[in-house]
Amino acid sequence: MKKRNAKPFADRLKEQFSAYLLNHAHGLFSSLGRLSRTPYTSAMTLLVLSIAISLAGGFYIVVANIQQLTGNLQATNQMSLFLRDNVTEAAGLKLTEQLKQHDSIVDAKYISKKQALEEFRLNSGFADALKALDTNPLPSVIQVLPKNVLETKADIDKLQGEFKQMPQVEFVQVDMQWVERVQTIMQIAGRGVTLVSILLGFAVTFVTANTIRLELQNRQDEVFISKLVGATNAFIQRPFLYTGFWLGFLGGFLAWIIITVMLFIVESPVEKLSILYNASFELLFLSFTEFLSLLMIASLLAVFGAWVVLYYQLRILKPQ
Repeated sequence: MKKRNAKPFADRLKEQFSAYLLNHAHGLFSSLGRLSRTPYTSAMTLLVLSIAISLAGGFYIVVANIQQLTGNLQATNQMSLFLRDNVTEAAGLKLTEQLKQHDSIVDAKYISKKQALEEFRLNSGFADALKALDTNPLPSVIQVLPKNVLETKADIDKLQGEFKQMPQVEFVQVDMQWVERVQTIMQIAGRGVTLVSILLGFAVTFVTANTIRLELQNRQDEVFISKLVGATNAFIQRPFLYTGFWLGFLGGFLAWIIITVMLFIVESPVEKLSILYNASFELLFLSFTEFLSLLMIASLLAVFGAWVVLYYQLRILKPQ
């Protein structure tokens, strides 16, 4: 008996599931059709949504590109030991080898006066002016890369004090200070993007909610008839929720187009500026994962806005 009843039950379950999918598919595409029948209103709503979403996405990608510039700062965090004028090159090289054996140092590099002057000549643009100098004014330098430079600031301060006590060293410059400033600025920018994104997220939610509220008022007679014949609120909500989904999805897609076009516009000047500074900087665009995240977040915010207004309006909306 159990084997005879198993197949009919499975068939009924399959039919119910197929009907469930069919109803949702009908609601999904019928809601898109309703948007297409009011092109002006839909276009204005999508324009507002896409601008709000593109602002949030634009701020995000700008910060991501700036972070790209500071992404390799840990490799450049170093301490520069400027040696006294009376320290010979042999003494400087000997001190460099001693520093390499230090437990708190990853690497040390000696730059002689001649090398420093040559680097300055190549990078400063004052090659002709340097020819007028009788002597080399630049000191010898030892560039030291400490261990865990971003994690042990107290140890760096202690190491800096140790270097200052060396008789060969005249001045110690710690590059970690400007790195910390840059990272602090990036943290502020990141939090600013988060706050702006939250505010613009509320804007997306409110715009969608207001659009769904107006559509619900225009379709009051249809809602009343549906309630009279026994339709549940969930059934009535379904096409409106799908309308909210389409508004968020299409708004997110248009926002991605706006962001991409803006990046293409500034790509050429950015590359030119990178070449002028002898840097290899490539402008970052939204990745495929970020693109999908943009669509998902925009759609969820719009659906949430639609659900909130529907939940409230359907409770107070009763047929006369």
